[in-house]
Amino acid sequence: MDRRTMLAAGAALLAAPAARAQETPGVTPTEIRFGGTTALSGPVSALGVQCRAVEGVCRMMNEAGGIAGRKLTYILYDDGFSPPKTLEQVRRLVEQDRVAFLFNMLGTAPNNAVVRYVNQRKVPHIFLSVNGDKWGDYKEHPWTMGFAPSARTEAQVFARHALSVKPDARFALLYQNDDFGRDYIHGLRDVLGEAYDTRVRAASYEVTDPTVDSQLIALQGPEVLISGVTAKFAAMAIRKLHDLGWKAQHYIASGASSVAGVIQPAGVERAMGTITSAYLKDPNDPAWAEDAGMQQFRAFMARWLPDADTSDIYYTYGYTVGLALMQILRQCDGSFTRERIMKETANLRALELPTLLPGIRVDTSPTDYRPLQQLQLVRWDGRMWRRFGEVIEGGGS
Repeated sequence: MDRRTMLAAGAALLAAPAARAQETPGVTPTEIRFGGTTALSGPVSALGVQCRAVEGVCRMMNEAGGIAGRKLTYILYDDGFSPPKTLEQVRRLVEQDRVAFLFNMLGTAPNNAVVRYVNQRKVPHIFLSVNGDKWGDYKEHPWTMGFAPSARTEAQVFARHALSVKPDARFALLYQNDDFGRDYIHGLRDVLGEAYDTRVRAASYEVTDPTVDSQLIALQGPEVLISGVTAKFAAMAIRKLHDLGWKAQHYIASGASSVAGVIQPAGVERAMGTITSAYLKDPNDPAWAEDAGMQQFRAFMARWLPDADTSDIYYTYGYTVGLALMQILRQCDGSFTRERIMKETANLRALELPTLLPGIRVDTSPTDYRPLQQLQLVRWDGRMWRRFGEVIEGGGS
């Protein structure tokens, strides 16, 4: 070997560790650095508390030695739920902070603003806090995955339950005229197939509409009403359904089932019998007072977030998704390349988490980017939401 060959070989050996370091930004022998954006200010800042729970999970894991001997560093930036700000902050996370991956970012519009950028750069963009079915499209954006059941899954579950009660049921669908609302159309079509056109009467509304009264007047008649709507319009729908004397079984989006924000404004008596869905144990439900999983959650909150409101289900959500992330990192088995992180995100098999309802598990695969597709139905009894029936599978057609 001549001197030039020896120098070239030596240079290659010296370059190899540097190349590996470039392949795994945010990862050192002592640290795994990841991040995200959320709304810590602005109109939906109440949802940002879920990221505080993720921070708590990281502190808990670090005290126990971290993952594969590495400390977890979670960098969180406020985007105020503004898509241009989201893009600015994500570029900062990827290009300046050099995070290994992005996690639990809030909102459809903010994530829409960055999905192309992160997929072009092959940065894992995982377990987003969104409910659109589009986030399960592994072909369109293979580096992106949601977490919660999508609105399409919820519509499938509503339809299957309604048909189990009345196989020849006719459906009315009130939906918001956007990706969220149209997921309810897709979910009903998945279940009804070609019969959709003859069994479903649908009407849309715009978020700027002052009321949905005219839509509901036009829709009345079918035995089932599904409201794929947000909170204000769910309260309107409950009131108008009652005022019309329309005796339909009413299903409302889980995101529009707040007692304080929807049921009380609509009238607790008017809402009697309304059905929605759940997948998390409700920290306010006395049925879970002695439950081991919820006792674990309450102990976590007391230790790591002592000033937080334990009754706020958004903390329950953040704790749940944080535990799911810990499982992904354990499965990486010390190899934290972006490719391996994405591979293990798509390799969760029947994962049970302490705050998921019994029978609900996290499942993913390289061709299944919808981690949660099971839901439990709950019915308003005049005082609280009560679970009933079996866990119902969404997905498929």
